[in-house]
Amino acid sequence: MHNQQIAEIFDEIADMLEVEEGEHRFEVLAYRKAALSLSGLTEDVSEIYGRLGINGLTEIPGIGKGLAGKIAEFLESGKMSKYTAMKRKYPLDFKNLTRIQGMGSKKAYRLYKEIGIKTVDDLKRAAEKHMIRSIAGFGEKSESDILKGIYLLQENQGRMPLGTALPEAQDISRKLADSGLVERVEIAGSTRRMRETVGDIDILVTSGSPDKVMRFVSGISNASGIVLSGPTKTTIRLKIGLNCDIRVVSDSSFAAALQYFTGNKDHNVKVREIAIKKGYKLNEYGLFDSRKKNLAGKDEASIYRKLGMDIMPPEMREDRGEVELSLRHSLPEVISLGAIKGDMHVHTNHSDGVDSIADMAEYARREGREYIGITDHTKSEYIAHGMSDMQFLKHFSEIDKVAKSAKGITLLKSAEIDILKDGSLDLKKSTMEMMDYRLAAVHTSLGMARQEMTARVVKAMESGYVDILAHPTGRLVNSRKPMDLDLERVFQAAEDNGVALEIDGHPDRLDLNDENIMKAIKYKVMFSIDTDAHSKSNLSYMKYGVSTAMRGWLGPDRVINALSMEKLMKWISSRK
Repeated sequence: MHNQQIAEIFDEIADMLEVEEGEHRFEVLAYRKAALSLSGLTEDVSEIYGRLGINGLTEIPGIGKGLAGKIAEFLESGKMSKYTAMKRKYPLDFKNLTRIQGMGSKKAYRLYKEIGIKTVDDLKRAAEKHMIRSIAGFGEKSESDILKGIYLLQENQGRMPLGTALPEAQDISRKLADSGLVERVEIAGSTRRMRETVGDIDILVTSGSPDKVMRFVSGISNASGIVLSGPTKTTIRLKIGLNCDIRVVSDSSFAAALQYFTGNKDHNVKVREIAIKKGYKLNEYGLFDSRKKNLAGKDEASIYRKLGMDIMPPEMREDRGEVELSLRHSLPEVISLGAIKGDMHVHTNHSDGVDSIADMAEYARREGREYIGITDHTKSEYIAHGMSDMQFLKHFSEIDKVAKSAKGITLLKSAEIDILKDGSLDLKKSTMEMMDYRLAAVHTSLGMARQEMTARVVKAMESGYVDILAHPTGRLVNSRKPMDLDLERVFQAAEDNGVALEIDGHPDRLDLNDENIMKAIKYKVMFSIDTDAHSKSNLSYMKYGVSTAMRGWLGPDRVINALSMEKLMKWISSRK
């Protein structure tokens, strides 16, 4: 898909404009919002342009005529003249430099001007030689933090966030399904297990014409080149930077192949051992008895059933005890996307979102939500256009106004309230008391020591004005480590104060992650699975939050936004 490519270009243009000391403030905002909108689109922008032309592009939220023209230029030529000109002026790798914790565009540019830093490798060498600490505004701690950020970035090199990989896998699968060449098509591997990062993409198909399928995928627009081409398997290098394996398997082998290529490895080893104990042989081609008869049916469930096991969702196949529970028919019930009734964390254009309250409400209704909470930022998040107490009063009036005309969905008044450095909250009590519920989060001073950071978060939860702790660890996938928190104390404080822990479904966050969810469910706490949506298209991020919850074995009875509106309000009231 072209969406991510163009979004990254727009973000980098915004980075370059940002270094010019505020004179392009509104232009920077326009590029950022456009990038945000494009990254959440489910349809390839090239298809919109091909079907509706440049006018169709302007229908995308945050895309005006000027930006639509730049998108069209890129789609037609593979280049964007604005970007090319600015790269000549600013020859830095903003894209990767700004992925390092604490390295904004202005800092990156200052290091370029002072000591010629252009790339992450340049930055690493300079930090290791202690060349950064002497530059005004940095110091020894900044230098150390930069090195830690670089190591984190390099540690995850070659693995792509699920939010980039899954849409690409779905796009390729849809093209295969629409080609008329295949009967069945399924995504496999870590993408199917919904791991937060993906090393490559696996797609399985059945077809009576494997040679035609291989030719088709070799010419697919998603590919930048061919890594391997064979009669039943082709590996393409995708423009997003991953490899994708497309395999043609026989119909009789499809169920076994899907189970095998879904993994993970340790899960599969245990399932194969069970097969051996029962006198069978299980591999990617089938489940065979002693007479080499394939006992696998049309789907994976038939394989697990033949082995005396209950099938579990792909998200649970990580060898965390699911195999043993399956044999005992004791698998826990886990949350599903269909159980979600609302979204408690949604941003609008009143702070750093792209779309209006009315548009977010209508789109959420189409997504099947019965209610949403409007949670725009508070004043300390000035970069995100956070609002003051006075501004929130007008904002609440606007929410009430939209709520009266909204059909089929309930709007709740809230905010994403900053937890300040001392653990206090960023709004007056009188303002927070006007809300239907309160969602709070840490956004600043993320490098505090463990004891101080833990005390900060616990103090906020003990205030009586926090209903949901948003993205509790503050991490960003592949680019920012979690805050140094004593999570056991945080979970206990959540239990003691009746605070729900958020599972932020934004693919850049996925916070709490699956491992921390498994730890948290040992406490008597509730959870809220939310999108942290900043545009209409981001409302589809619920699938990432739910899949993360499934990976953490979270049941629907522990999720507040799986409650009906009436029961949700009772839960909120019970805390007051």
